[in-house]
Amino acid sequence: MMLALLLAATLSPSADSLRITVRGRQSAIPVRTESHTAFVSADAVAAALGGSIQRLPNHRYLVGVGGVAFELADRVPFAVSDGRLYPLVAAARERDGRLELPVQLLTDVAPRAGARLAWDPVQRTLATKETAAQRSVAPPSRRRVIVVDAGHGGRDPGMRGWDTNRTPVREKDITLGVARQLERELEQRGFAVVMTRSTDTLIALNDRGRIANRSKGDLFISIHVNAANPRWKQPTAARGFETYFLAEAKTEDERRVAQMENEVVRFETEADAPKHDPLGFIINDMAQNEHLRESNDLAESVQAALRRVHPGPSRGVKQAGFVVLVKAYMPAVLVEVGFGTNQADAAFMSSERGQRTLATAIADAASEYLSRYEQRIGVGGGR
Repeated sequence: MMLALLLAATLSPSADSLRITVRGRQSAIPVRTESHTAFVSADAVAAALGGSIQRLPNHRYLVGVGGVAFELADRVPFAVSDGRLYPLVAAARERDGRLELPVQLLTDVAPRAGARLAWDPVQRTLATKETAAQRSVAPPSRRRVIVVDAGHGGRDPGMRGWDTNRTPVREKDITLGVARQLERELEQRGFAVVMTRSTDTLIALNDRGRIANRSKGDLFISIHVNAANPRWKQPTAARGFETYFLAEAKTEDERRVAQMENEVVRFETEADAPKHDPLGFIINDMAQNEHLRESNDLAESVQAALRRVHPGPSRGVKQAGFVVLVKAYMPAVLVEVGFGTNQADAAFMSSERGQRTLATAIADAASEYLSRYEQRIGVGGGR
């Protein structure tokens, strides 16, 4: 109950209306408050945002907002979109034959699910992403530090593949290209950026997290390129993007990707290698760490942003024991930006345009995550 009250206070609009801005036109939708939760008419929202609402059997509804569809049911406190379940602070409900939505679905859940919507808690206005992008957004009151990690490097090339012209591509080159573009994007948005490497050099996996900690980073984002399992049926057809956070791997493929990215240790000297540092113990310890939930939230943001621009399919948010994430004591994710073993993905990732597109989406995700984080804690300052 306390969590519901907190979310309602953080995410609800003014007492009597929800302001919505689309292409410079602002409208106000009446808000009804019940048990400290704000509700709005689904029909009114659909009309204001150019969305849709469809009634299904058994008191279920399909509501489209910002390019994302949610399935809702009367008196059920969950929304389903693209196979993912999102908890609500209160259930959607039928009232006088019409569906009412908790405002949290629009201000918090929909943007996380990839909808082209942005909630401004200061102006208390919901706007389409196109409208929000036209407004100048001030950076947080304390300059946030984002650590960008280009995977592999130096004598460790990472995975190798070919693009559509049969030109060889190397993971270490793609990750550095994307990381440099990401550095520029983040700096333009007012963030301080620390690069674990900005040249073709090898940085030990454990040192990357230490660099992030010494820099007092707020976020750690590690860029990598995936490779198909050669035992898969048609491995070169596998493509798409996925984002990992640190936790015990649940599937064989999650363990395979972690093992592939952790193999860099064979390029490190004995002095670089960790001593008496059993990964399983650390993972179990990190599972209780305060940053686990935040890392999951950051991974969801990255995945949603890439889904809007990447030519390949979304392979979802996953978890595994990546050594590079173990030592970063902050929200941390590892992004597999595509499959180097797929020629179309390789061509996209190795092109300047593709790297800029990937970097812009990841920068969008980091900005959106930090904005939500500061809304949750109620300040613009330190963690």
